[in-house]
Parts: sequence; C-alpha cells; structure tokens
Amino acid sequence: MTTPKTFHVKSFGCQMNVYDGERMGELMAAQGLTATADANDADLVVLNTCHIREKATEKVYSDIGRLRKHGRAPMIAVAGCVAQAEGEEIVRRAKVDVVVGPQAYHNLPELVAQAARGQSAIDTDMPVASKFGALPSRRKVGPSAFLTVQEGCDKFCTYCVVPYTRGAEVSRPFAAIVDEAKALVDAGAREITLLGQNVNAWDDAEGSGLHGLIAALDRIEGLARIRYTTSHPNDMREGLIRAHAEVEKLMPFLHLPVQSGSDRILKAMNRSHTRDSYLRILDRVRAARPDIALSGDFIVGFPGETDAEFEETLRLVDAVGYAQCFSFKYSPRPGTPAAEMSDAFVPAEVMDERLQRLQAALNRDQAAFNAATLGKSCAVLIERRGKLPGQMLGKSPWLQSVHLATDAAIGEMVEVEIVRADPNSLAGIYRS
Repeated sequence: MTTPKTFHVKSFGCQMNVYDGERMGELMAAQGLTATADANDADLVVLNTCHIREKATEKVYSDIGRLRKHGRAPMIAVAGCVAQAEGEEIVRRAKVDVVVGPQAYHNLPELVAQAARGQSAIDTDMPVASKFGALPSRRKVGPSAFLTVQEGCDKFCTYCVVPYTRGAEVSRPFAAIVDEAKALVDAGAREITLLGQNVNAWDDAEGSGLHGLIAALDRIEGLARIRYTTSHPNDMREGLIRAHAEVEKLMPFLHLPVQSGSDRILKAMNRSHTRDSYLRILDRVRAARPDIALSGDFIVGFPGETDAEFEETLRLVDAVGYAQCFSFKYSPRPGTPAAEMSDAFVPAEVMDERLQRLQAALNRDQAAFNAATLGKSCAVLIERRGKLPGQMLGKSPWLQSVHLATDAAIGEMVEVEIVRADPNSLAGIYRS
C-alpha cells in the first residue's frame, strides 16, 4: 500500500470526538497530508467512532462498505471508542488498515506509516498524559473552539462504556490548558468550550477546581466567551456555581445530565445523586445566575423502569423547564452491568411510546424558552454563513442558534434583537 497524500476525518458522537477528530486532522496535516472534504477522494479515511449509542459498531461497518463500493481502496483507520472496545474484531471482520483508541491517537502518523509498509497497525493503549504532550500546536480555528481538559470517568454508571473505552478520570495540567487556550485565541477563537467526560471533575494538585481554571481563562485577552460540558451532578462544587455569578465571560448555560426522575432507577444506574439533590443543585445555580439555560440527558426504558417511574421523569421535566435536552432509549452496551439485566429489559414498543412522550415535553419547554427571548436583545457570536444571501448564523449566550441578515464578519460579536422564535432557532435583526 502506498503512503497516503490526502486524508478525511469523519467523527461521530460527542463534542470530545469532534475535538479528537480536529486533533487527528492536525496530526496528519503536520505530516504533509492534505485534507479533503469528500471521503471518496481521500487516500486515508479516519472513522472516529462513538460507542455510546445503539448499533454503533454496525454503523462503522456500513461506512467501511460504502467507502469500498466506489472501486477505490483508501487506507481506512478506525479510531475512537469502538476501536478501543472492538479493535481486534474490526481488523478480523473488516480488514481495516489501522485501529487506534481514543487515548493513543497521537500515534496515528506512525500507525499509518506501518500500514503503508504492510505491517499490523493497532494501538489501544491508554497513556492519556503522553497523548496531549505529543499533539502538534493548534492551527487556525473557527470563532468557537473545543478544548479537552479532562478525560475518562470513575463513576461507572451501569449503562455506560466510557470507563472502559476512555479509562479512569485524568485531568490535564493547568498550565498546558491555559497555553492551549491562548493558542486557540491567537488562532481566531472568540469562544472556548471546555470538554470532559466529567468536565467539572477537573482539578490539579493545588485544588484549583474547574472554577479556578475558568478564572484563569477569563484573564485571556481576546477571549469573549467560556463554556463547559459535560458535567456530573456529583462534581458541581460551590465555587463553580459562584463562577456563574462572578465570571462575565462564563455563558449562562449548564448541561447537567440527570438521566431519570426516579430515585430507584438512579440507584440502579449507579448515579450518585437523587432527584431531590439534583433539583437542589439547580436551585443554587439559578440563584447564582437567574437567566441560566439548563440542559440535560435522559434515558428512557432502563431495565426494570415501570410506568410510574417514567411518570416521575416527566414530573421532573415539568419542574425544571429545560432549554435544551438530549433523550434516548436505553440500549445495552456490551460489558456493562446493565447489559446483564436482560430479564428486566423494557419492551421496544414501550420505550418508543415513552420516548415520544418525553420528547414532546422537552420540545414544549424548549419552544417556551425560545419564545421567552422574543423582543429581547443579546450578543450573538457570528460563526458561519447561512444558506441565504447575506445571512449569517451564530449563537446566543444561551447556546441558541440565531440567524440574521448582516454584513458582520465571521468571529464578530454583534448585538441582535430577537424578532422571531422558532422551536429550534431564533431570527434576529442586527442593531449596529
């Protein structure tokens, strides 16, 4: 196989995968390869996979099949959590050229070179610290950029594969994060979103906590906005809550997954919070930042979930009034404790009906939150061009998509009056 000259990275799943995909692209560009927007034109295709949702592995094989249907024979690398969980099986079944886990992708150039020489190229080790030290300097980025500060998880929720595919919780060093944030701002970022499987578990030897890190980023000239995701209720410290009141650059948005409104189901999930403790956290956050937008995750149909327990979830939704949410049907992940509860699996048709009811309630609340912004003015960070002539798209402080007609440049922060509120986006008028 010849050494590739062009590459394409396709990332699935969470924001951390998006960040990892960007970094893999930078790795390959640093080796002299040229990025291409179409996977069918690339000599090397990296499938950066996610193992959280149902049928993740089958989607990988489908993509591999589609790539090979075009008659070309690109080098195929499978990266991410599916690679970590099922690396040897992927090589055996799909005969891909490279398999690399999420904590070893800094070795991707070496693995590609091995594959080009016809050698085995599999790396699913988990040395997190060495990964970040080996990545190249950040290149030009858009107005909004991701920055991973924490990886792995020690929570071991019974439905989740992350502790097995990403490893134990590890926090990146304070100085390294601040340096990368400064490099992102120098490369064009106006907004930085701090990422982690449990981002608010980030800490250092001095006990700075995520709020201390945010305070340091707040001092970076040119950085206008700070966000963070995904948080765990168990790590929502008082200092971080206060930061929402004290740090102007910290946006009024909190993604805090709850997963269920039933204490019995939360215990079966091995979540460390209860319905009441979760609501008390939200009360403290709202006291610190009354205009904050709340977001969360929900799983319906966890093994053994009764109709009454699902109704508790609906009542929790009514009590919170989420601005945005993600909701999913439970799907067993191989190797997790919940996957062994097959005798208690909820029938598919019951899960379907519950998900429809839950999403109807969440969509109602999102539409209501958006409608409440009608007639208000807010700062919008312009991120890209829209589909219509003269149309630009950006984000409000509350992470709502806003489209407007303006000659403002990408990366500019403009004051916008909201004139229309749709269920999933807002329309605004630029007030120069």
